[in-house]
Amino acid sequence: MALEPQTQNTPTHMRRRLVLSAGDDISRCLLCDIREHSVCNAINDKELAILAHASKSLSLPPGTTLVEEGSPATAFFNVTAGTVKLFKSLPDGRRQITGFADVGHFLGLTNSSTYSFGAETVDTVRVCRFSRTELENLLTDYPLFERRLLAEVTDELAQAQEQMLLLGRKTARERVASFLLARMVVHSTPEQGEEAIVSLPMTRVDIADYLGLTIETVSRTISALRREGLIAGTDHHGIRILALQKLQALTSGQEYS
Repeated sequence: MALEPQTQNTPTHMRRRLVLSAGDDISRCLLCDIREHSVCNAINDKELAILAHASKSLSLPPGTTLVEEGSPATAFFNVTAGTVKLFKSLPDGRRQITGFADVGHFLGLTNSSTYSFGAETVDTVRVCRFSRTELENLLTDYPLFERRLLAEVTDELAQAQEQMLLLGRKTARERVASFLLARMVVHSTPEQGEEAIVSLPMTRVDIADYLGLTIETVSRTISALRREGLIAGTDHHGIRILALQKLQALTSGQEYS
């Protein structure tokens, strides 16, 4: 008999108390700061032992291959910290970065028996690993979990369509502006007014690869946007957006006045 999950989970501050009487695996899930924003939110706190048993937590250093394109699709991953770059490869070794998976992204979903893409950690990454069997059991027993994964796939399709538009029609300025705004949505710290800090843990080479530009073009474009007062650098791997509306105008080909 399938277990129908509740739609409301225990508040975060209440979870801290529950941890005192929970096992190590369950406490990992209870204390997870991103569970409310990921597919795991489909499993309520009372049945969290099932989710904890179905997954294994891994910590991976930068440059670790998480998914090898063409290899058997035997595991799936929920990113709980860090950034993962996704790519497609050609037989001669060339590759194209197709996206960056940040906290809350679920990787590896496929109807095929093999992975259709590769994935490598950009910085130190933590993931929860699910075997194919365990994931299929969760999908069978928890309809809400299945619906959350469907929403994830739908979002990925929309992102792929945006990427096709970016590569096919947008100028270098429009591509860089679009990339910064997309990163702001998924990985930023809002500040006063229009300002936001956008985290960029990936290299300029990776950004250029993703945008279909040369690294020189990316560097020149970022420098130009900085001179124009739209963005500024930070002490770490990031960009400070100073003029959000002007940057948004650039993404649609409308040069600001």
